Amino acid sequence: MNCIIIDDEEMARAILAQFIANFTDIEVLADFSSPIDAIKYLNQNPVDLIFLDIHMPNFSGFDFIQTIKNPPNVILVTSDRNFAIEAFEYKCIVDYLVKPITESRFLKAIQKLDGLKLPSQNAVKLDVESKSNNFYINVDRRLIKIDFQSVNVIEAKGDYIHIKTETKNYVVHSTLKKIEDKLPTDIFLKVHRSFIINIKKIIDIEDNSVLISKDVIPVSRSNRAELLNRINIL
Repeated sequence: MNCIIIDDEEMARAILAQFIANFTDIEVLADFSSPIDAIKYLNQNPVDLIFLDIHMPNFSGFDFIQTIKNPPNVILVTSDRNFAIEAFEYKCIVDYLVKPITESRFLKAIQKLDGLKLPSQNAVKLDVESKSNNFYINVDRRLIKIDFQSVNVIEAKGDYIHIKTETKNYVVHSTLKKIEDKLPTDIFLKVHRSFIINIKKIIDIEDNSVLISKDVIPVSRSNRAELLNRINIL
């Protein structure tokens, strides 16, 4: 199955492409910031699926669907929840995704497509870990990309997590468990019920704590053996 992505936001197109990369049966032929350019492409190239933003300058996603003949399957991707009822008046629309999109919600949309071989949930997670060097967080309605290697410490505080990087700190409404499932295990280790650390950033280990940058992080007794096993000791 092949597809194209139409969204005037570059970051939104990049995130979709990253999700799609987990599915070997789906190939991204092209992505477009302009729906007009996409229409020109479709006049010359057959496409099985379109990921389509609703709000674009001078041309809505619904305008786009009405313009092309025999539209293929369409998955709408938008930050606006108000058009869901209108969307499903179109037979070609398979699903309606609201930004920011999660992996699990994206998978549910893909599962609605016929004749597509789908990986399991675990396979998707493993593939993301092996192919991606970064993740995105939602801060003030913006999706910010963070490289795994730049993260020093992730700390849980109530219903929020603090992500401390080499250059900046972020506060995100999430749980430590949720982010732990998305982190590559060769770099990160949960050393305490409230802390995940980048083991490559450890400066010093003393008793039941580690020093990373200027932060002293507690290490629980149950996790100390795993920590020592993960580092090279002469």
